[in-house]
Amino acid sequence: MNDQETLTILPGVYDGLGASIARHVGAEAVYASGGAIARSLGLPDLGLVSMTEMALRLESIVRAFDGTVFADGDTGYGDTQHVRRMIQMFEAAGIKGVHIEDQSFPKRCGHLEGKSLIPKDSMCRKIESAVKARRADDFLIIGRTDAIAIEGFDMAISRAQSMVEAGADVVFIEAPESAEQVELIPGLFDVPVLINMFPGGKTPYTSPDLLERLGYRYMIVPSDIQRACIQATELVLRSIIENGNSESVSNLLSPLGDRDRFVDQDQWLGES
Repeated sequence: MNDQETLTILPGVYDGLGASIARHVGAEAVYASGGAIARSLGLPDLGLVSMTEMALRLESIVRAFDGTVFADGDTGYGDTQHVRRMIQMFEAAGIKGVHIEDQSFPKRCGHLEGKSLIPKDSMCRKIESAVKARRADDFLIIGRTDAIAIEGFDMAISRAQSMVEAGADVVFIEAPESAEQVELIPGLFDVPVLINMFPGGKTPYTSPDLLERLGYRYMIVPSDIQRACIQATELVLRSIIENGNSESVSNLLSPLGDRDRFVDQDQWLGES
C-alpha cells in the first residue's frame, strides 16, 4: 500500500475490539503493537510474548479490522529460522507488513534506556530471511533500527541502509532525538520511511502534515489507545472499589449500546 506521496497513519491496536472500533471510525490501516499486546496479557514489553501467542492475537485483529494491518515483529523471535517461521505465520494471519528490529534479547521499548544491538550483518541476514519467506510480493518487510540511542545517528542511518540493501521495503529508524534528525531521515533513503510518533516519547512531536511534507509515508501511533484505556480502567476500578459503583466517573463509560454496535451485533443477529 501507499504508492502515492501521502502519509498513512496507523493507530496502534492490541485486540479485536480495538480493531473493530478502528474500522467503525474509518481508520485506513492499523498497527498491531507488540508492546500493547504484551501489556494486554499483563506482561512488560520485553519480548516475553511467544510467536504463537502473537500470531493468534493478530488473527483476531485482522478479522475484526478487515483491512490493512501492520505488525510488530520485535527481533524476529530468534535467528533467521525463527524469522522465516514468523513471516509464514504472520502472513497466514492476514498481516500486510511487519517490522523487525536490530535489538538483542531481551528487547525493550524503543523509547526506553538499556537497549543493546546485534551486529549489522546478523540483522541483514534476518531481513534476507524475511524477504525469502514471504509469499506475496506486496507483503512489506520493514527494517527497524534502534541504533540512535546506542551508536548515534550516523550509525543508525548506516544500519538502515544495509537493511535496504538486504531487501527491506521500508525503513524505520526508531526514536529520532531532535527535529533536525526527523527532518533529515526521509531524504536519505530511496524506499518509504516509517516513523513512530506520539506525545511524551524521545522524538519531538511532529504533526502529520509536516511529516508528510518531509517525505514520511507511514506513521504508527502504537500505544495512545491503550494509554487511554489504562487511565480510564484505573479510574473506573477505583470508583467501584471505593464507592461500590462507577457513578462518579460515568462520563468515562461508553453508551451501553456501543458495546454491541462496535462488534456488529445486529449484523450477526441478522444472519441467524
